[in-house]
Amino acid sequence: MTKFPHLKFPYIRQDFAASLVVFLVALPLCVGVAVASGVPAELGLVTGIVGGLVTGLLRGSSLQVSGPAAGLTVLVFEAVHEFGLPALGVIVLATGVLQITMGVLKLGRWFRAISVSVVEGMLAGIGLVLIAGQLYPALAAKAPASGPGKIAGLPGALANALGDGAALASFNLAAGTITVLVLWKHAPAKVRTVPGPLAAVGLATLAAFFLNLPVATVEVHGLLGSVQPPPLSAFGELASPALIGTIVAFTLIASAESLFSAAAVDRLHDGPRTEYDRELVAQGAGNALCGALGALPMTAVIVRSAANVQAGARTKASRVLHGVWLLVFAALFPGVLGYIPIPALAGILVYSGAKLIPVRALAALWREHRGEALILVVTAVSIVAVSMFEGVLIGLALSIVKTAWEASHLKLEVVDKGAGPIDAYLSGNATFLRLPKILDSLEALPQDRPIRVDLSGLHHLDHACRTALENWAERHSDAGTEPVRVTAG
Repeated sequence: MTKFPHLKFPYIRQDFAASLVVFLVALPLCVGVAVASGVPAELGLVTGIVGGLVTGLLRGSSLQVSGPAAGLTVLVFEAVHEFGLPALGVIVLATGVLQITMGVLKLGRWFRAISVSVVEGMLAGIGLVLIAGQLYPALAAKAPASGPGKIAGLPGALANALGDGAALASFNLAAGTITVLVLWKHAPAKVRTVPGPLAAVGLATLAAFFLNLPVATVEVHGLLGSVQPPPLSAFGELASPALIGTIVAFTLIASAESLFSAAAVDRLHDGPRTEYDRELVAQGAGNALCGALGALPMTAVIVRSAANVQAGARTKASRVLHGVWLLVFAALFPGVLGYIPIPALAGILVYSGAKLIPVRALAALWREHRGEALILVVTAVSIVAVSMFEGVLIGLALSIVKTAWEASHLKLEVVDKGAGPIDAYLSGNATFLRLPKILDSLEALPQDRPIRVDLSGLHHLDHACRTALENWAERHSDAGTEPVRVTAG
């Protein structure tokens, strides 16, 4: 067997090549997400390493790659700002335990029942806050804490930058980074062998170094120095309702993003399909370890996963090896991080945030399903205006109400032959949502005529409607008319 390793690992060449591509894509994103989250850059690498070496080894989705995600940046920043960095480890650890529990209880498949509009609205809201927040480091300015504050403060930040040479240099570097990312797909095929994010950060780093630009760069603390397991005192925060709400938000968003990513990756290849409950356990194991190390939370990331598939990966070996390369880089070349300009990372995240906003999908959704489009927009706006957790809850509540409303199809047919009793036929689902319509129609019937109500066409009659029908029949009969006759079929 040692003479023929290809017999045990028949796709080692494809997986080895793919792992290098994924490593080069993941490296700038790990650093950028960490910096944007307000934590040491090395912690982003720690999460990427755990995503490769731990989650990558476990069963679930064989080709999707996990690591720190732009989609959780806003939530992590808010959590660190409100509870402090030590509590972040507790939050992420608890998130991992919840994910493992849900996977063991086979609840992973139920995440597929979440309305796509809510998920897309969640990502769009994250994208909007991410763009607004990252424009401030691009302008060498401090970002306000709230989502509305970030958006409202942008005109002033832009105006201040016009008279500041350092701010203009920072903004131009960020704009150049975004330009490279946008145009990279049009570069010659040989040039595109270098992933766009790495090329953009690399060019920005060279420009800042050789032009001696007055821009901020990443602070380097060293991998071991940045890893800070949460102290026992931090676990006392678990008694705080606000922290519990944050854990629920982390769990919901990280799980939904990972499982939706898995479904998207499954459409990109012909290999084994995702086992959703096992994938949730794998994500939970990774997050539990990240929490124990005080690192960022992880999700499956569609950018890295798509790069993995497109680079020709065939097995989980590619994502495990990408974790090895991240570990080697963090151990041997941590000083390189100190040359990376923060405006370049801001540019990458502005670009990533823009890709989270489904502009084309929203236009198509508005033409075909306006209710779903409204849920998407309201969810996104709520996240910007209030917070991530409340925004998602508002979106879920709207989705449930919309589904209940659509399920409450009710038809009332009145047959009046001009003499004798009036026949009223009800069919469909009579729920409290349709109660005003039922009462308006029945109360419009003549008071001086006998009425026969046929309920045989109803599939469902809830308690509120039944009570309302009985009260209406009693009132109609009290007017001196023949009592209403109700038949249930």
